[in-house]
Amino acid sequence: MSFELVELPALSRFTVDRRELLRNDAERLGQLWPKARVITVDTRGRTLVADRASRLVDRPATEFGDGPPDDAVLLGEQDGVAYWAVPLAEDETDVAASSGRAWFAVEPTDEPQWLDLRACGALLDDTGAGLFTSAVALFHWHRSAKFCAVCGGGQESAKSGWARVCSQCGREEYPRTDAAVICLVHDGADQVLLARGEGWPEGRYSVLAGFVEAGESLEACVAREIEEEVGVGVSDIRYLGSQPWPFPRSLMVGFQAVADPAEPLRLADGEIAQAKWVSRADVRQALEVSGSVPDLLLTPGASIAYRMIQSWAAVD
Repeated sequence: MSFELVELPALSRFTVDRRELLRNDAERLGQLWPKARVITVDTRGRTLVADRASRLVDRPATEFGDGPPDDAVLLGEQDGVAYWAVPLAEDETDVAASSGRAWFAVEPTDEPQWLDLRACGALLDDTGAGLFTSAVALFHWHRSAKFCAVCGGGQESAKSGWARVCSQCGREEYPRTDAAVICLVHDGADQVLLARGEGWPEGRYSVLAGFVEAGESLEACVAREIEEEVGVGVSDIRYLGSQPWPFPRSLMVGFQAVADPAEPLRLADGEIAQAKWVSRADVRQALEVSGSVPDLLLTPGASIAYRMIQSWAAVD
């Protein structure tokens, strides 16, 4: 038994044109600026959302000057409108601080609120989800790439925020992405293997994941990570889909695989707190009403893990 994702993962949605040529076209960007829209992102990775967390609150670009600020990043263009993101200054984050929400317990309201991507990613429309995901990824990178990896010189933003250039040696650096696999392990019938990571809330379960090592294929990483984390071998490894996860810079590549529930589980010390096989009926109930199945709270909707679990549960 295999399955496919019923929908795109929440953070894989994107509608604007993000072609590279526009980032270097100063004339075109200048023409677009008067009608452009800007979202702001604070140092905690939050932005202002409205309409019960379904729409980003953007502002006219002209509020930020006659052209893009030096720290602005271009997110793309749609229907003749350019979308940019600007990081909030340190002293502005205190204003936003009172509106923070736990990423797994957001309660949408009719009032605009400051939320991070994990809290509102699944609630945003397709355009907003793509814009916010890109903004978070780019600002994470800019904060961690202030100095050149070759000569140690200071780096400055370039190409509308999609590159950094060393002021000493001229080396260009581009945003980095760390490949990680995430795999839903099932028994080929009606049981799925779920695990709770160390430090997670009691009862919170998800599928297994891990980073790809140098010289390793994605499929080899799936087999290695599952064996390391829960001590079981897998077969029939199949690709499902992918999703950016900019915390700080991962690309989650989703797979499914088959394992034998009779094989004993051996949990990785310090990584996996609990693991167990769960029936499809219990997963469906937990998806329908959170907290209705004892000791089974599933991963939130912004993650590809949620879409994988949801898709497996939907199989007849």
